[in-house]
Amino acid sequence: MTKSLKKVIPILHLLLAFSLFGQVAQGQVKGDPKDTLSIASDTGIKKSSTDTTKKVRSNASKAALRSAILPGFGQVYNKKYWKVPIVYGILAIPISTFGYNSTWYNKTRFAYTTRVTKDSANFPNIAPELQPLSTSSLKLYRNEFRKGMDFSILGFLLLWGINIIDATVDGHLKSFDISDELSLRVVPTISPAVGQMGFTATLNFGRQKSSK
Repeated sequence: MTKSLKKVIPILHLLLAFSLFGQVAQGQVKGDPKDTLSIASDTGIKKSSTDTTKKVRSNASKAALRSAILPGFGQVYNKKYWKVPIVYGILAIPISTFGYNSTWYNKTRFAYTTRVTKDSANFPNIAPELQPLSTSSLKLYRNEFRKGMDFSILGFLLLWGINIIDATVDGHLKSFDISDELSLRVVPTISPAVGQMGFTATLNFGRQKSSK
């Protein structure tokens, strides 16, 4: 075998491969059964992906609704039981501050009203801690405790909202396995419309678990 013939043989192999590929692509365009099977398979994959997405959204919606009704209920639905005491511990902070501010608001308001109206009969009923204070100081403290009550209510609502968001996020992640696994899959694909070959790259961050 001469050197020139050795050079020609690989070229012939390449031309033969392209010829076979063109025939396969042409057969798929004309209605090759393999093409129908491929389309059916792709449809099944898309349908399965859509069903999984609906299940994930359903889990998130149910968890959000439960946490909106009762704090911690969504965490229980997501089986994150360890979060329940944290939720109630955090919500207890604005509740306790509201109670503290409410108690002293009532005391300072009573003391201020008694001083302004000069109701001498109720002077002894003013809290001992407030009796040395002037009328202007009582008014200032009354307003500050009133602001403290308002901020406590806002804080409670904000934390309740965070509780709902946390349950929603866990509901989305409930059907997924978050792991350190990272893989790249490259699959050759054929486009029946134009008869060209390409590659599809899929980056995988973890395996998806079935939603129960």
